[in-house]
Amino acid sequence: MMRALHFLAVLFLLSVCTSCGNNAATAQTAGIKESISVDDFEKKLGATPNAQLIDVRTPEEFASGHVKNAVNINYNAPDFAEKVSRLDKSKPVLLYCLSGGRSGAAATKMQEMGFAATYNMAGGMMKWRGAGKPVDMATDAPKAGGLSVADFEHVTAGPGYVLVDFGAKWCEPCKKMMPHLEQLAEEKKGAFKLIKVDVDENKALVDSKSILSIPRLELYKDGKRVWSHDGYIEMDKLVQETGL
Repeated sequence: MMRALHFLAVLFLLSVCTSCGNNAATAQTAGIKESISVDDFEKKLGATPNAQLIDVRTPEEFASGHVKNAVNINYNAPDFAEKVSRLDKSKPVLLYCLSGGRSGAAATKMQEMGFAATYNMAGGMMKWRGAGKPVDMATDAPKAGGLSVADFEHVTAGPGYVLVDFGAKWCEPCKKMMPHLEQLAEEKKGAFKLIKVDVDENKALVDSKSILSIPRLELYKDGKRVWSHDGYIEMDKLVQETGL
């Protein structure tokens, strides 16, 4: 009987030790992954002198304006994993993109690669700019182009309804919604006009309108905005809300 009890006690201790070891290993490899506001991102950057600041947008986006001292590593480039693997995994990494989607995915990938701490800027450069934070420009950055505010007011002046779709070529929800918007515009030809605005090509207009996320839809009637929506929306709901 005593021998049996002793055997059970040994098994219990082994089980506890194994469990503790597994939990410690999990805690060691899980790392920290947080999505923080632009204000907290700026504070974290200022309070962390050894932070690695990474802009995961395209080189063209980076050249048009970025956070000071950021390094550009394009998340959608085939060599993204190779380039970030050269970073110091023990030091915190601060990531951002235009609206937070790509940098959030990059943070997840880097956590899986064993990085100790990754911080994603929620809302990305759109909210950074909207909050009036400082932006560095590359010396060879292209001049701002696209629609001016006056141009925009002209195309939305009507007559009738004008539906404006603010999006970007890399934005997955934008790409998912676009064919449905085009089909709706074709089906309801004459009821409204569809205007597409690429936020990367119309930065001055986007900044002036304080657009902080995409996709964004705005409906105008005779020049006056009567409805807006942020994010993906089903066409049935769009028609229901707008009456188009």
